[in-house]
Amino acid sequence: MKSHVLTVSCQSTRGIVAAITGYLAEKGCYISDSSQFDDLETGLFFMRLTFLSQEGVSEEDIRAGFAPVAKPFGMTWRFNDSDERMKVLLMVSRFGHCLNDLLYRWKIGALPIDIVGVVSNHFDYQKVIVNHDIPFHHIKVTKENKPQAEARLMEVVEQSGAELIVLARYMQVLSDAVCKKMSGRIINIHHSFLPSFKGANPYKQAFERGVKLIGATAHYVTEDLDEGPIIEQDVARITHAQSAEDYVSIGRDVESQVLARAVHAHIHHRTFMNGNKTIVFPPSPGSYASERMG
Repeated sequence: MKSHVLTVSCQSTRGIVAAITGYLAEKGCYISDSSQFDDLETGLFFMRLTFLSQEGVSEEDIRAGFAPVAKPFGMTWRFNDSDERMKVLLMVSRFGHCLNDLLYRWKIGALPIDIVGVVSNHFDYQKVIVNHDIPFHHIKVTKENKPQAEARLMEVVEQSGAELIVLARYMQVLSDAVCKKMSGRIINIHHSFLPSFKGANPYKQAFERGVKLIGATAHYVTEDLDEGPIIEQDVARITHAQSAEDYVSIGRDVESQVLARAVHAHIHHRTFMNGNKTIVFPPSPGSYASERMG
């Protein structure tokens, strides 16, 4: 039986869960996983359901009949086929650790996505990408040509059908226009030293200050640079005995893992934008092992 995912958000009120689960039961569906959250500060309700159609009712029929259920609650909702792979466009500059990690997870099936292309402002990873039979797009970015470069980027997005852009250490700032157009569909990764250590060589700066924790943050991209809603974070503890080079190596490992987990959460529809924050539900049964691979 095919598995489906339903995501819902609306104002909190009584009867939401009963309405949703009752409707799915009427359609002959079995709910295999359910997560919900009430944000007491905003009064918003979020829910994610995984269900199976035990009586062979199509997703189209289930979707068509759900609108009358959702309308009284003002729900924002979406049905997704669990087996449908999201189309993802990767972007990278000259640091390849996150790119290579995502490619590996994709290749072994730990990250079930369709990589529809890789965009870079350099040629460093062209051969790697081409060898994976993935389209490579070199888009040079300068102060003078930035509008044209972003127009070309959006052409690639449209032509490839990309549903998500992942900035795998892409070192160019995207314009407000691109951020708004792709709101909730661009994920970035950076070290967690911000705002303490900005600019070049942040790990060297951290080493010189004797930092004992190295971390990374994956977040949705907004017009506020590196301040979008956080999806995933992690840290690694270090000691005085480790060198500046160790800081860099450990930092790259943390960045790669955090970015992969953030992408995994997004493609499985476990993330909800909630103002300046995100709601991130835990992995469904059977998906956590693949998320932790590598």
